[in-house]
Amino acid sequence: MKPVLLMDFGSTYTKLTAVDVESETLLGTASSYTTVQTDIGEGLQNALDILEQKTGKLDFAERYACSSAAGGLRMITSGLVPELTAEAAKQASLGAGAKVIRVYSYELTKKDVAEIVASRPDMILLVGGTDGGNSQVDPICPIVIAGNRNCADECEELLEKWETHVCENVMPKFNELNIEPAQHEIRQIFLNRIIQAKGLSKASELISGIMMPTPAAMMAAMQLLAEGTKTESGIGELVAVDLGGATTDVYSIADGMPTQSNTIVKGLMEPYAKRTVEGDIGMRYSIWGIVDAAGIDRVSQLSGIAPERAKEMIQFLSENTETLPQDQEWENLDFALASLAVETAVARHAGTIEQVYTPMGLAYSQIGKDLTPVRRIVVTGGAIIHTKRTGEIAAHSLQNPNQPGSLRPVDAKFLVDRKYILAAMGLLGQYYPDTALRIMKKELVEATE
Repeated sequence: MKPVLLMDFGSTYTKLTAVDVESETLLGTASSYTTVQTDIGEGLQNALDILEQKTGKLDFAERYACSSAAGGLRMITSGLVPELTAEAAKQASLGAGAKVIRVYSYELTKKDVAEIVASRPDMILLVGGTDGGNSQVDPICPIVIAGNRNCADECEELLEKWETHVCENVMPKFNELNIEPAQHEIRQIFLNRIIQAKGLSKASELISGIMMPTPAAMMAAMQLLAEGTKTESGIGELVAVDLGGATTDVYSIADGMPTQSNTIVKGLMEPYAKRTVEGDIGMRYSIWGIVDAAGIDRVSQLSGIAPERAKEMIQFLSENTETLPQDQEWENLDFALASLAVETAVARHAGTIEQVYTPMGLAYSQIGKDLTPVRRIVVTGGAIIHTKRTGEIAAHSLQNPNQPGSLRPVDAKFLVDRKYILAAMGLLGQYYPDTALRIMKKELVEATE
């Protein structure tokens, strides 16, 4: 046996996963409250004690960790054009596992600067201009510079009092994405600086290798599951939904190119591995965002609860965020909220298509990714995995006849992360990719209801 410990320091819970990499089996999982306000090691030790009760005492050969504690990696991005470089900066940051708290475009105003200072971000990504294009850049406190290379050196000189990192342009040519170098730089800064700022330095002394943001670990797991390795095949293109209490993350590993003939793609080129974060959609802290997006009537329709009663219950949950459903009425409400959260988040992540009439006849205009051919949808998050109605909730990620322009998957198999191991497998995959992939194939169960 060669046991490996995988640690996920979340904002609320510290989650542990123990695996034996020799037999490629899951040994056990455990969780405890994250004690980031005092010593994060306390919550870790509590979780270790719970894990030991399940697995017995284990001498871990290696330990790896990811974290979204203390607000995760909070970033601000700034680009010249909203639909182009600003959007490219946002995609780069989200793909690196960040929580993007603000996006700015054009030149930053004094009001913008005041907002940036007040929001106290962990990092700022400054981009703008294709190579050889406009070199006028407002030098406002960036840490990562990933814009026009003609002015990158000048920006670095102007920001000599700051820790600046220059990397390749996120958009070297018009509508051409190059976000991987910026993502790599962001993760390196997270490893070298943010861990210390988030009170994770003691925990980092316990690990054997890199620590990364939890969403980055989740993205790594999804890419591994979809693409496979040189020796182990993946399951192909997929969509993943991680439904949380405060946010809902959606991932797609798919090229998203048009499947409809006579289709013109508009807007920024979409990354093959894409992550979006719906900060207003969550089961407790952002519960009213679900209602705002879907409407109280749809909540009432799906739950079978009268609108006024549903509002009362939702208000209670927003004020008592640790509340779990205790009877059938509360279970029905959670079902409705989870279904609508999934529906809203996937609809925002997927592209849209509409008919346009041209001198040559009928054509189609597509914005975003066409996910209609995707046949695998992975779901995780407490409200999804701790219910008997997982399949019904997950089905709301599919295309809806009432929204014909949405390019969500048409028909797919739902795979459920019942044991909450996906982020852990993203970590394990950095060192044992074949093992992590085979464990995911075994542990992700199909929702058959």
